[in-house]
Amino acid sequence: MNIAIIPARIGSKRIPKKNIKIFHGKPIIYYSIKAAKKTKLFKDIICSTDDSEIVKIAEKYGAKCPFLRPKRLSNDFSSTSDVINHTIDFYNKKGKKLNFICCIYPTAPFIRTKKIIEGYDKILNEKWKFVFSATKNPLSVLRTFEKKFNGSLKMLFPSNFKRRSQDLKNTYFDAAQFYWGSANSWKKNNNLFNFYSTIVEIPYHESIDIDTMEDWKLAELIYKNKK
Repeated sequence: MNIAIIPARIGSKRIPKKNIKIFHGKPIIYYSIKAAKKTKLFKDIICSTDDSEIVKIAEKYGAKCPFLRPKRLSNDFSSTSDVINHTIDFYNKKGKKLNFICCIYPTAPFIRTKKIIEGYDKILNEKWKFVFSATKNPLSVLRTFEKKFNGSLKMLFPSNFKRRSQDLKNTYFDAAQFYWGSANSWKKNNNLFNFYSTIVEIPYHESIDIDTMEDWKLAELIYKNKK
């Protein structure tokens, strides 16, 4: 069986209650649950949370919350893989075998059902360990530099200084929407950004990782204009 896991703890620091904050009339987690349901790929859509208010909202829109996440997995240092493996262990103890798991972030209002399905097709038919959403960097990171503590600059890739940006390789970054992997791959805690993984490319304007109120306001503006 395949399941979706939506990790949604209550303790967001920069945007209080971010995972259930109202985004264009709905709690933002609604968009992730809706997209997962529309795929018809999942036996269960699990919301892994440590908060009863999130449980109520997630269940209202069709997710299941069969447990409250323990405190040790609800702090700022808990990884997504730890949360996923906790859910895998829950199913294993019930004697239920999991095939593929799609982790879907709760703050992904631009997530598209067809992209989740595209990811499933790739992991099922092309034998990747992980398939996840990513987007192309609009500017090449291969000509970037850092500013040091004394104000001086240091180029990260000095050999590229004289090269034109259009001659450099495309680079991509994690779009923070969804992540497909087999139960076995998740249990091994493999690094996703590696040769055994591939991506589903997401348009740049749909790849906002919402961490600050500035991110939130930008996402609202883009969402409003895309309708």
